[in-house]
Amino acid sequence: MGEFSIWHWLVILAIVLVIFGTKKLRNVGSDLGGAIKNFKQAMKEEADKADVSEETKPVADVPKIARQPARAQRTRAATGSRASKAKGGSRSNKTA
Repeated sequence: MGEFSIWHWLVILAIVLVIFGTKKLRNVGSDLGGAIKNFKQAMKEEADKADVSEETKPVADVPKIARQPARAQRTRAATGSRASKAKGGSRSNKTA
């Protein structure tokens, strides 16, 4: 039931030709083609405008962050060497 043969399509085409006529169908086809052409042209112009506006758009000034030297983190191995332990020095005696 859902299958259409070539004869079904030919009957439908004949009915459409009788109702609309060949001149109207030709005009509909050319109007549709013109509409598609204008749509493509408008899309291309819009894309060109977007590209130009992005190229000329000023870049926002980004504040620069001043770099500060990183503090060296002292580890237990770095603060207590063998020489300081031999002399009796300890971590609590050192000034910061």
